[in-house]
Formats: sequence, structure tokens, C-alpha cells
Amino acid sequence: MFDTVTVGKTQLANRLVMSPMTRSRAAAGGLVTDLTAEYYAQRAGAGLIITEGVQPSVIGQGSIGTPGLHSAEQVAAWRRVTDAVHAEGGKIFAQLWHSGRVAHSSLYPDGRLPVAPSAVASGGQMFSPEGMLDHPTPHALSTAEVAQTVADFAGAARNAVEAGFDGVEIHGANGYLVHQFLSDNCNRRTDVYADRTRFALEVTHAVAEAIGPERTGIHLSPGNPYNNIEEGDPLGLYTRLLKDLDPGLAFVHLLEIGDRELVLRLRESWPGTFMLNPHTPAFPPYAGMHASPEAAEDALNVADLVSLGVMWLANPDLVTRIRRGGPYNEPDPATYYGGDHRGYTDYPAMV
Repeated sequence: MFDTVTVGKTQLANRLVMSPMTRSRAAAGGLVTDLTAEYYAQRAGAGLIITEGVQPSVIGQGSIGTPGLHSAEQVAAWRRVTDAVHAEGGKIFAQLWHSGRVAHSSLYPDGRLPVAPSAVASGGQMFSPEGMLDHPTPHALSTAEVAQTVADFAGAARNAVEAGFDGVEIHGANGYLVHQFLSDNCNRRTDVYADRTRFALEVTHAVAEAIGPERTGIHLSPGNPYNNIEEGDPLGLYTRLLKDLDPGLAFVHLLEIGDRELVLRLRESWPGTFMLNPHTPAFPPYAGMHASPEAAEDALNVADLVSLGVMWLANPDLVTRIRRGGPYNEPDPATYYGGDHRGYTDYPAMV
């Protein structure tokens, strides 16, 4: 776990990654704050930090209080974060997250519908200050609108590099837009995107072309039903996707959904750097958010890198704590989303 590793052209001090975690603390306009910079800088001991999901466009937003990377003001705000992390010796990738149908019209200035591969509602809800709001039936993207969405990802990747990020991770997991194109039940298209891997491949290629494959990773969650996703043959689908991705990508980041055999089979299809978010049976579907250091060490029998979530949330000095065998701070679920510094930057480090 504590060995160095090179990801793309970026050398990491260790193989322990901070997994992306939504914290819903962005200011108006999708701007991160000085508190965000403090939060990530505290965790710069990770071999790599992958940020919370960052929307690549206005229509990409799916939750309140989430940040963006599609305006000059957002780029300038993120620069404070990357500077703070780099000052502490850390490395940081931005996760580009388009929510697709898992969203609500109230998030958008013009009140438009969320978008998706097809006009199929998620059946879920979004938290708002007015209470829980049902996700509406989304607008099915036209072929031209799909092309614009791909361009939005590439533009946000260029903005990420301008903001000082070491690279980006495309969020292709957990039922959001890229995953919706991959799924059986969300993607009912009859055009070229009826090929369910095509959108993921186009986005990844466009981002890699914009900033270099060595700065581009992708996050996948084969077999994950979260946000009402259905995949009849995850092994066949993701084997095909992995074989068609550029092997020069910085990494493929896989969320394990209780099936190590599936992970092992897919690992055979990917010749490049492989990151695993390991499964913990008690906490589906967000497996590695609650995984232990022991699960992380075991994951390195399969992967080059291992990502953990909640342990990083509550333990800003997690690498030091694992080296010493603990103890570990317990996270406060009441402060996971929204709020101030409490449950965000006030978890103590070891002395």
C-alpha cells in the first residue's frame, strides 16, 4: 500500500486513493470555497485525491450544492484547491460527473428537464430545501445534443487542467449519465447510441484528446443497480468496453459490487493501470466507502491502486493512521452533505 506508483506520467507517493465523495458544500454558482481547499489539503497524504463529482455543464448538475468546472469563475475557485493540495505534496484529479436523469428542473435557471439517453424516469428523488422532489421523466438527448454533451466533458477537462488539476476521472458509474447509456433499461435508443458502449468511449476519447490519455481516468461500476440501473450481462458489456478503451489511459477505477470473480475477469481485459474500490458486504452499493484497511490491502492483490471513501472523510491523515494500526475517527453521517466545517474540516489528525 505504501509503495510508489506512476499513474500516466504522475508519480504517486503511495497506492492509497481518496475516493470521490459528494459533500454538497459548494457556494452559489457552483463555486468551491476556501473551506474546500482546506478539506482537500488536509488529505494530501493520499497517493491521489479524486474530488467529489464536478458537473461539466449547467445541465450536468444533479444535486444541490455541487461544484462545476464550466465557467471562468469556477476554474479560478478550483485553482485555490489544487494549489493548496500541491503545497502539501499531494496529487489531485477532478471527477467529471454528469447526472443525466438523476436530477430535477429546479436546479436549472431556465427550468428545463434533465437529460438522458431515453425518456425513462429514474423513479428516484432529489433532496431540496423544499423537501424531496421526484425526478421527472427526462428529455431524451438528440444525436446532436449527445455530441454537445461529449464536447462539454472535453471542455470541462481542459478547464480542470487550467485549474491546476493533475488529471480528471470520468464518472461512468452509479447510475449517472455515462452509466445510463451503458444500461439496458435507460438506453432505449435506435440510433448509433443503441450501441451501449459508444457514449462512454466517445467521452473518454474526447477527454483524452483534449488533455492527454495519461491525465484521463474512468470510473465504472459493473452490475451496480444504484439509481435503478439494469445490466443483463455486465461481464460481456464491460469486457467489450475495456477492450475498446485506450490502454494508455491513466487508470480504470472499478467499484466492486460484491463479485470479486467479476472483477478478476474484467481485470484480464484491461492491460493498463487498475484501481479498485473494494466491496464490503454490509454496505452496498457504495462498497469501498466503508471498506477497511484490511480490505484495501487485500484489493492490492488484484489492483495497482485502491480507493477508500468514508475512512478518508473522517481521517484526514489516513495513511499515517494505517501505518500505525489506528486508531480511527468515526464519521458523522449527519454532516456528510451540506453544512459548514463541522464533519468536514474538524476531524482531528493524530499527534
